[in-house]
Amino acid sequence: MRASYIIAILLAAAAAAWIASGQFEDAPATVSGKTPAPEGHAPAAVPENKAPKVRVRSSVAADRARELVFLGRTEASRKVALKAETAGRIVAVPAREGARVKRGAVIVRLAMDDRQARLGEAKATLRQRRIEYQAARELSVRNFRSKVKLAESEAHLEAAKAALARVQLDVRRVVIAAPFDGVLDTRGVEIGDYVKIGNPVASIVDLEPVLITGHVSEMNVGQVRRGMKARAKLVNGFSIDGVIRFVASQAHDTTRTFKIEVQTPNRNGAIVAGMTAEIRIPLTPVRAHKVSPAVLTLSDAGIVGVKSVNAEGRVAFHPVDIIDEDASGTWVTGHRGPEGGSGGGSLAERLNLITVGQEFVKAGEPVETIAEKDPTLTKLGGGKS
Repeated sequence: MRASYIIAILLAAAAAAWIASGQFEDAPATVSGKTPAPEGHAPAAVPENKAPKVRVRSSVAADRARELVFLGRTEASRKVALKAETAGRIVAVPAREGARVKRGAVIVRLAMDDRQARLGEAKATLRQRRIEYQAARELSVRNFRSKVKLAESEAHLEAAKAALARVQLDVRRVVIAAPFDGVLDTRGVEIGDYVKIGNPVASIVDLEPVLITGHVSEMNVGQVRRGMKARAKLVNGFSIDGVIRFVASQAHDTTRTFKIEVQTPNRNGAIVAGMTAEIRIPLTPVRAHKVSPAVLTLSDAGIVGVKSVNAEGRVAFHPVDIIDEDASGTWVTGHRGPEGGSGGGSLAERLNLITVGQEFVKAGEPVETIAEKDPTLTKLGGGKS
């Protein structure tokens, strides 16, 4: 019984070995685990790495108007603080705060006190000194009086003239008048107040014309010149046109910005000092490309720019400055650099602009381009696709 089992097992093993030997003999030889190509056919080529594909659009530069926009505020073209030039008690204040005053209008009047008496005394003394001098000169001509005495009389005469002038000046100073047409902004005294020399009395501002002042950065000050036109929009929505009358030649020590003054008419006095304004200065138009904001990318140095494909089919990076933007797109031109010079050069008149895939390719890398058929597809451009 045991011998029959052994014989059966040996027969089964022999049959399995025969079947397996037939399969191995029929299988063709392979090298390195690869199946050879059928007889009569060339081996298949190993695929090479293909250039990345990017979507491009032909962009042509156009003239684009530019504006320099910055915040400012309205200011009086002139302002003065009136102060007492003589001491005395105030007896009249004809002008009220906020009133329009003409040049020479009385703002404050002081009491005359003894000034009138001192004026009469000074006039009388002058007459006396003049008579004494005439007599001394006649005696000197006849040699009855020395030249020393004549010089002494002349000195007394001049002293009397100076004394009279001082009293007359003091009399005029009892009236404090407006030095120019304007608005009485403040008046800090009333009838009965006593003022000393140098005490503030009132302030007057001139709002015709009115100024709109602001500050521009050192990057932009070179684009602004005296005589250029400007427009300001006040916080109340009122817009006014003016002309630049002043551009600072020295920057502010702290902010490193330069003061700009725009002068504008204000005949009806509707514009008051201290209002916030948005100042816009039209600049010379430049050639610029209009792109989707999604097309903008950053270089390894952190510079904003766009990428294009050149005639050799390679990627080129162009640093740009954004000069304007609206709902339809962004306008860019060649980067001017940190000092206002050309940092990356001006953009070419025509660019084969990469609109999709720009974030996946580097400058100098060869690419395969796919042209946009619909210009509106630029709105879909982005860093990843």
